[in-house]
Amino acid sequence: MKTIIRITLAAALSLGAISVASAAEFTNGVVQKVDAKGKKLTIKHEELTNLDMPAMTMVFSVADPAMLEEAKEGQSIQFVAERLRGKLTVTEMK
Repeated sequence: MKTIIRITLAAALSLGAISVASAAEFTNGVVQKVDAKGKKLTIKHEELTNLDMPAMTMVFSVADPAMLEEAKEGQSIQFVAERLRGKLTVTEMK
């Protein structure tokens, strides 16, 4: 019984370490365009290391449409982009 508890605890701690390792990494960018109808942002950004992309300007979907209300053209932001359901998506923004 103690062995099972130790194995379970070790597994839980391992999963916790993986979660911390994959924590969101923010990237600097500048909002170029806000497309409220299309629920998209065009962002000129630095390298996206988690997506293995160089710095460029590109269009992203947003995970939360409320982000579109916060974003203004010309605004400097920090954001997290991920590939969700095959689309490059801004999942966090500050």
